[in-house]
Amino acid sequence: MPASENQGFNTRAVHAGQDFEPRTGAVVPPLHFSSTYAQDGIGGLRSGYEYGRGGNPTRDALQEQLAALELGTHAYSFSSGLAAEDALIRALTRPGDHIVLGNDAYGGTYRLISRVLGDWGIGNTPVDMANLDRVRHAVEAHKTRFVWVETPSNPLMKITDIVALADIAHDAGALLVVDNTFASPYLQNPLALGADVVVHSTTKYIGGHSDVVGGAVVVKDAELAEKIGFVQFAVGAVSGPMDAFLTTRGLKTLGVRMDRHSENGQAVAEWLLERPEVEAVLYPGLPNHPGHELAKRQMRKFGGMVSVQFKGGEAAARKVAESTSVFTLAESLGGIESLMNYPSEMTHASVKGTELAVPVNLLRLSCGIEDAEDLIADLDRAFSNIS
Repeated sequence: MPASENQGFNTRAVHAGQDFEPRTGAVVPPLHFSSTYAQDGIGGLRSGYEYGRGGNPTRDALQEQLAALELGTHAYSFSSGLAAEDALIRALTRPGDHIVLGNDAYGGTYRLISRVLGDWGIGNTPVDMANLDRVRHAVEAHKTRFVWVETPSNPLMKITDIVALADIAHDAGALLVVDNTFASPYLQNPLALGADVVVHSTTKYIGGHSDVVGGAVVVKDAELAEKIGFVQFAVGAVSGPMDAFLTTRGLKTLGVRMDRHSENGQAVAEWLLERPEVEAVLYPGLPNHPGHELAKRQMRKFGGMVSVQFKGGEAAARKVAESTSVFTLAESLGGIESLMNYPSEMTHASVKGTELAVPVNLLRLSCGIEDAEDLIADLDRAFSNIS
């Protein structure tokens, strides 16, 4: 059954790009490994397929699925989230252009923009995205091409007003790019709120099973799409067929997984809030979170990511991180299993010593789909090791 934009999220997740195979009737479309395609005479391409870098039916199915779920018209799948971001920036900026980004951006994004593309002539200014006057000033003071925001942010869980940022960006002739990895298209659709581009690390919630690395760019403007598609083809950092297949399979269950992730995130955050060892709990589902009301307006639920800061400082955070058994100490997030991360030395080590540095007393929790009672019991045991 072809998916329709009038259908619900879970229906589109299951059916977009997933028509049954017509020859055999296979309900799950076949996985296409071929690197090249037979032509009906010179230039006579079958369904536009010529070579695996330029097109692959399994990757195309994933891209159709991603576009349908993010309410876009075009999606492009890449070999990693950073490959997706790199292709986007190279497609739509030129040396001398400028990016305004959040001062708590993911360390890998900042490293790409500052240390890799900075040498290409792309400038950047990190600002507090919650301070709209500072954002506006930074955008107007430079030849800004992108306003780049994560909401919720990684790992400080800040919530940014997408509608307001879109207005600021567009008034200055810039584009608003939203990294929607933490929320996923199930909880938030930035394109519907005025954003121009959505980026994802599909490794995280979209893939959802910690078994595939990937990234995506989604837009709803044909001119932007053409430029991004050209770089995807010309540079070639595309997702392989198996990676695309695994991502599609994960994406089909995104809605039901995010419901459980959100329930567990809320339960863990509320438990942490009552612990005497805790200095602060950063979770937008808590009424005391400064972005709670805004998150209620632009998100459907609050997700499974919780950050916590400890009164005992770095020593307490490290002790807890190394004392859990249900939560696994590891990079990444968004899988069905719960993960714990010490950002200062792990995911955000590249921004140590900059204004994007993460507090050393902070842990980031990715709450999986296990039973919430077991997650809390695991944390309770770990907390008992804090001296």
